[in-house]
Amino acid sequence: MHHDDLLHTLAGKTVLVTGGAGLIGSRITLRLRQLGATPIALCTLDAYPPHVYRDLFDVDATDPDVIPGDIKDTALVNWIMPRCDYVIHAAALADVAACTRRPRSAIGTNITGTQVLLDAAAASNRLQRFCFVSSASVYGNGNPEDWASPTVEARTVRGLLEAIYEGRTPPQFAEYAPLKPLSVYGNSKAWGETQTALSLGAVGISYTVVRYFSVYGEPQTIKPNSHSWVVAWFAARAALGLPLHLNGGGRQIRDLIHVDDIAEATLRALVAPVAHNQTLNVGTGTATSIRAVAELVRGHFPGTVFLETPMPPGDPLGGYASTRLMEHVLDWRPSITIEDGVARYVEWLKNTPAAVPDWLEESASAR
Repeated sequence: MHHDDLLHTLAGKTVLVTGGAGLIGSRITLRLRQLGATPIALCTLDAYPPHVYRDLFDVDATDPDVIPGDIKDTALVNWIMPRCDYVIHAAALADVAACTRRPRSAIGTNITGTQVLLDAAAASNRLQRFCFVSSASVYGNGNPEDWASPTVEARTVRGLLEAIYEGRTPPQFAEYAPLKPLSVYGNSKAWGETQTALSLGAVGISYTVVRYFSVYGEPQTIKPNSHSWVVAWFAARAALGLPLHLNGGGRQIRDLIHVDDIAEATLRALVAPVAHNQTLNVGTGTATSIRAVAELVRGHFPGTVFLETPMPPGDPLGGYASTRLMEHVLDWRPSITIEDGVARYVEWLKNTPAAVPDWLEESASAR
């Protein structure tokens, strides 16, 4: 059966999507409804102000399939799980900076909450597959030796930055590479991957791990004190005439993948037979520097100024995805380029003034 046909096997199925009211979760639940499935969105609904969920993510908090709640709530999870044919576990404290500031919160949600879900999933007699959402942050900077050249010592952050200045090829991360997380967030995701395999593999329940690379795209909106979601940050600041902060000069490498492609890949990973007990990168296979993103945004907002700023803790220099396994297993590849994706986001932002938060507008007016 072709993978496009396989997606339609979700019709009539019930799918628990943790974090289902967030940016990625809301796109996944929308796609599930289009396929005739019944998504159950379990979400704390507290990562953003209420208007973001309502007006930007198009989430109706009164919908009976939207359950306000915490994945750490064992009784709630145990009540929901027996109804589910599939689980997509996307709930997390997913901001690198927030996890660094509040490691206990990261452990509570990303580790304790994940174990609650895994325990309930392992006890299910109905579950067909559990999809754990991980992150490219588990790779860290990969092997620093990959950046080395005769004139550059690449074992330090300074050396890596110099290597990028020299135009050295950034590392491409393949699924078999050793995990070397540099942040609390990345470390919690590495743990979740291993624990998913241990908990579900022991009882014979199918699972898939998807490692998202850098997700962007409308209706993404920024959070204060964060350095994630670079497209949204740069576009919002440029729209207000604020300078774009290039941490470390903007030489970090990211593989930016649009949220629509993320949703499609995740659902394919949920049903593809070959994805059974697999770990898959979900990226485009294209390396893009943060500075290149800034240049794309400046193309839509001429006159935008760049400021070089220090590297924040836990921010990897990064790399890009090897997509060979993803393309083989899912019989699919992403369709939205970074150029088109940035243009789409800027157009959406111009037509959606509520996407620029008040606190950022206030900082702009105070200048």
